[in-house]
Amino acid sequence: MATVRILGTGSYVPPKVLSNHDLEKMGLDTTDEWIVQRTGVRERRIAAPDIATSDLGREAALKAFEMAGITAKDIDLIIVATITPDTCCPSAANWLQAKLDAPQAVTFDVTAACSGFIFALNVAEQYLKTGAAKRVLVVASEVMTRTLDWTDRTSCILWGDGAGAAVLRMGDEGSEILSTHLHTDGFGGQDLLMPGGGSKTTPICHESVDKKLHSLKLIEANASFRVAVRHFVDSIKEAAEFNHVAVEDMQWFIPHQANLRMFQSMAKILNIPMERFYVTLNKYGNISSASCAIALDEAVRDGTIRKGDLVCLPVFGGGLTWGSALIRW
Repeated sequence: MATVRILGTGSYVPPKVLSNHDLEKMGLDTTDEWIVQRTGVRERRIAAPDIATSDLGREAALKAFEMAGITAKDIDLIIVATITPDTCCPSAANWLQAKLDAPQAVTFDVTAACSGFIFALNVAEQYLKTGAAKRVLVVASEVMTRTLDWTDRTSCILWGDGAGAAVLRMGDEGSEILSTHLHTDGFGGQDLLMPGGGSKTTPICHESVDKKLHSLKLIEANASFRVAVRHFVDSIKEAAEFNHVAVEDMQWFIPHQANLRMFQSMAKILNIPMERFYVTLNKYGNISSASCAIALDEAVRDGTIRKGDLVCLPVFGGGLTWGSALIRW
């Protein structure tokens, strides 16, 4: 039966590693023990100064093409999920299109913060099901470290850079996307935001820079933690109920890599072992939209995910945004 299928996945993280011990040496008021205990992050990857979001996305895309057995010329739609595009205009997808030499493809960005990969998969689904596209490249790519205030230990310890990708088409071969589920709550948008740079504030100026309005702000972290856990759990249950399967029948959970304690809370609430959560947070930190895309690719390539496995990808991010995807591998 022809359904939406994933033909190949890919991922890429920059080679430069920034460890918790490195942050200590930078004079940040923190320790490796403090960061690991509260977040689970031990190190993260940092893009070089001349590397942009589309550069990371290109590397991930090429790996996905190789796994899928296609080239960039076979793609007719490119969707990039990001909150750190190369430029505000044009989109990161446009820059990526040029770097892949895929002029035949339509390109645009999707902005849904840390939930971006699942939102982009959902958009790709609609294009494929209606026949408006035949092969879609979905890329989630972020250079989060360019958004940080490196004196704010509540936020800067969390983030890293990287990209993940997937190639989709309609067919009866490949990993089947059983469903995707999306939700938003604009009233919660003030809890995680980058205040400056948009039409809500004055143009970029010395005053806005001095006030650090162009850095990512995490407001009410404890409240956000509780809200995130609730939405993560609800998204997993929604995917299970929609597809008439039990949560315990899902072999793997690959959530947005936000916080290890969130995963532990989710496992406890759902009564599933932590061993079924695939975790990359410890080595990459939080890479916003790219996190679960990178983790999915790594789980495929290292043999963790096997043919026939049910894989659930729950996500939560600023906006507020949340949702999930369920895939039969």
